[in-house]
Amino acid sequence: MAAEPYSETIPVPASVRFPVELEPPEGFRPEEPASWPRIDGRLEWVGGRVLYMPPCGGIQQGVSVSVVGILDRWQDDHSEFFAGGNEAGMILGKDVRGAEGAVWRRESVLPLTGHYIHVPPILAVEVGGREEGEPELRTKALWYLAHGVAVVWLVLPKSRDVLVVTAGGETRHAAGDRLPPNPALPDLEPPVERFFRQLDPPPPAS
Repeated sequence: MAAEPYSETIPVPASVRFPVELEPPEGFRPEEPASWPRIDGRLEWVGGRVLYMPPCGGIQQGVSVSVVGILDRWQDDHSEFFAGGNEAGMILGKDVRGAEGAVWRRESVLPLTGHYIHVPPILAVEVGGREEGEPELRTKALWYLAHGVAVVWLVLPKSRDVLVVTAGGETRHAAGDRLPPNPALPDLEPPVERFFRQLDPPPPAS
């Protein structure tokens, strides 16, 4: 049975720091998507706490769509992989996270169900936003690496660059660069500017 919406909300100052901890609803089970609170925004279960982030702003959602588009086009020619998006839900250890994009070997996630994936992806992608800048995303990247993820892309709209984080270190890439290839993800080396293509004004009509 789906969790009921929260019965009341209160205004908070604009300066509040997210994520905010929510009280789990009655019957909440982290592994069961239907038991999560019904609320506008993004939720994760980390360290035994339900963490809430408000819905994405325009910049973050536009870049997140580009992330999914990049992975989807790449997967067309690499059907041995499974690409997830839309807050791709995964249980790693006891925590539940949702990434803007992720890539798994297809055989590792089949058969697919309506539940969260329990296998660490090869790649996880996080996009910076109003509530999560580079410092917060660096912390997330370390969490992913500690839970078996091989590569993390931190896509940063504010500076329009991408930080690639692996157990061997990190590299930063700006417009004009391509992301470095990884042996586990053949041919996945998109140009950095492709992530930010929706942030510029459209070209003038001819």
